[in-house]
Amino acid sequence: VFTSGILSRAEGRPTIALFFTGPYHAGENLRRVLAQRQQGLPLPIQMCDGLSRNVPKDLQVILANCLVHARRNFVELVDLFEAEVEYVLECLKKVYTIDAHAREQGLAPDDKLVEPNSSLGGAISFMLKHWHKLTLFLRAAGAPLDNNVCEQALKMCIRHRRNSLFYKTLRGAAVGDLYMSLIHTCYFSKVDPFDYLTELQRNADRVRAAPADWMPWNYQKTLASLAATSDSSRGPPDTSHALTG
Repeated sequence: VFTSGILSRAEGRPTIALFFTGPYHAGENLRRVLAQRQQGLPLPIQMCDGLSRNVPKDLQVILANCLVHARRNFVELVDLFEAEVEYVLECLKKVYTIDAHAREQGLAPDDKLVEPNSSLGGAISFMLKHWHKLTLFLRAAGAPLDNNVCEQALKMCIRHRRNSLFYKTLRGAAVGDLYMSLIHTCYFSKVDPFDYLTELQRNADRVRAAPADWMPWNYQKTLASLAATSDSSRGPPDTSHALTG
């Protein structure tokens, strides 16, 4: 049983969190989501680690790989190859520093003479093998540097699974994923998940009729609009006065 975490980021709205628990790998779950996208949209940029099972089959994406995963291979070798590892980490530090300021960079790695079968050679080989996807941020505007945001989000779902003493059935796992997807998206939208879920129940018919108006980032605006409509339908208050003598 696997749990996949999919985070969607786009301009103009907060991050959306989706969790899927079951026998399917991340790429299969992502394919189900992307298959429902509107036609004619530009290709999405997918950030993930280098595992092939993270890539959706038969659907085209602009694939980027996580720099943190590649960096971690070098960090683990710092005691054995201090100078070589320090060089790589300093280069990556420049990338992250410049990304934070202007998101523009064009680093070119220097050739290093290392035994290919050594542990350091393996770390370098991994980075070179995935270099095109690791450096997508240099060519595609908005491409993220790493997958940390998704890995951090998965901790929320894993904590829920542990607190539930795991899942008895796949149906139970799916229900848990649904609630954690809504709750964590509320976290990204900076709204109270309890209030959000309560309003979904109170306005169930309206939610079914227009689900796009009841997302975590806009449901409060929808509620305010409904309240304003309700107030205007009542008409102006009675301001007449009765005179007695």
